[in-house]
Amino acid sequence: MMHFDVITLFPEIITSYCAVSIVGRAQRDRIIAVHAHNLRAYGIGKHQQVDDKPYGGGAGMVLQAGPLVKVVGKIPQRTARKRVKIILFSAKGKPFNQRMAFHLSKKYDQLVMVCGRYEGIDERVRAILKAEEISIGPYVLTDGEIPALTVISAVTRLLPGAITLESLGEESFSRHLIHNTEQKESFEYPHYTRPEVLVYKGKNYRVPKVLLSGDHAAVKKWREKHMRNVKVKNQKSK
Repeated sequence: MMHFDVITLFPEIITSYCAVSIVGRAQRDRIIAVHAHNLRAYGIGKHQQVDDKPYGGGAGMVLQAGPLVKVVGKIPQRTARKRVKIILFSAKGKPFNQRMAFHLSKKYDQLVMVCGRYEGIDERVRAILKAEEISIGPYVLTDGEIPALTVISAVTRLLPGAITLESLGEESFSRHLIHNTEQKESFEYPHYTRPEVLVYKGKNYRVPKVLLSGDHAAVKKWREKHMRNVKVKNQKSK
């Protein structure tokens, strides 16, 4: 079983998302377990403070190292194999991609993820916990819960039993997992379903005839032709 431990100021964001759909089913089937830890419970003083002004000045607040290090220390090691990884989400982190998701799903049994807020996290957290910084894209979010849920979703669907193997085999990015060099990677082909003709504002939008033909060879050829190719440089994870 894969365990996801998420440290957050808003545990309800994590628990509500992870209770439904594929991730929810994976929890019920005991493929994964998601544990949300409220950082505020480990705050300092009467008001359970978890953030403070940045040294050197600047706008916003920074999450303090003390509460974060304390909560991580309280999280039990949930696997006897000691395959645990601690992740911080940061704009300066290593870009998260399908190869990294695959690597995490195979190498680890427990992922401890720290959700950032405000202007960021005290740099000493990374050093003390020996955590890896990960970014889900070249943009800034208001919180770290969305990156954590992104990792949970991407990793869960790669675990045995979470979804059908056929779905994994045909989807985008799956082929480049078995290669180690820069290459041309194909995204998925266009998908269609019923109705055969969709009428919108007086115009007919039809499903390509070849997909209705029943000719599997022709369908395969059409799909290969309509895949969009992009250059993908594989990224090795530690």
